[in-house]
Amino acid sequence: MSDKAILTCAITGVLTNPATHPVPVTTEEMAASAREAFDAGASIMHVHFRRQEPGLGHMPSWDPAIAGPIIAAIREACPGVIINMSTGVIGNDISGPEACMREVKPEIAACNAGSLNYLKARSNGQWAWPPMIFDNPVSKIQKFLDVMGETGAVPEFECFDVGIIHSVNMFVDTGMADHPDYNFVMGVASGMPADPKLLELLVGYRKEDTPWQVTAIGRQEIWELHQRTAELGGNLRTGVEDTFYLPNGERCRGNGDLIEALAACARNAGREIASPLEAREMLRLKSA
Repeated sequence: MSDKAILTCAITGVLTNPATHPVPVTTEEMAASAREAFDAGASIMHVHFRRQEPGLGHMPSWDPAIAGPIIAAIREACPGVIINMSTGVIGNDISGPEACMREVKPEIAACNAGSLNYLKARSNGQWAWPPMIFDNPVSKIQKFLDVMGETGAVPEFECFDVGIIHSVNMFVDTGMADHPDYNFVMGVASGMPADPKLLELLVGYRKEDTPWQVTAIGRQEIWELHQRTAELGGNLRTGVEDTFYLPNGERCRGNGDLIEALAACARNAGREIASPLEAREMLRLKSA
């Protein structure tokens, strides 16, 4: 187990409405929120981009003219920070994420490693949204890996279910990837539950001597999972993309609060927080 834990802040997410939740949207908000997380110990910023027109901040954007200034502002606000760019899209057209990767050249890019029925049911028996498939066939994954190779981004494989972890192992076996970084996404209603007991199994399913982290989605209950991640030697991620709740059940004011709580999980496990330079070396980033 590494004695240092890498902290990632998931700054804003895909669709959460800034009118009702503390999610940053504008270039200035993104930079300020990233700085709060950076000061609290986050070496990596996982970034989504939003529409910048008034009233449309709840909608995603793949416009390089929006992505470029946001990333430049985050890098200026957080000297040495590592950018991890989201790439998730429905369908086979990846031209938007491709254009943004070429514009901002992230050091890490999320690579969704398998398909999932993306579902959520409400307590009244109705769907929270129309049932949909988050489609990530191997041909689409390969296209993403090609552009990541072109732009110098290391893929972080997002694993929403157990079989997807085995798929990542096969990506290595077939030469699609060489040194996988696993992100166990736990808490999506139709994916893996945010269960610390399950995590103990997942860690053993990955290739040996590979980095891993957990994305824990939910409310106050996810903090037990974060603590177990720290104890098992994983890297840690949180942010207002994943939760709005602190370990004591209170709502956070923003990303700084959440990263402070995440750093406490690492220290409770006897681990210190990795600097951006240390994180680059641990993850074998090309900029190391």
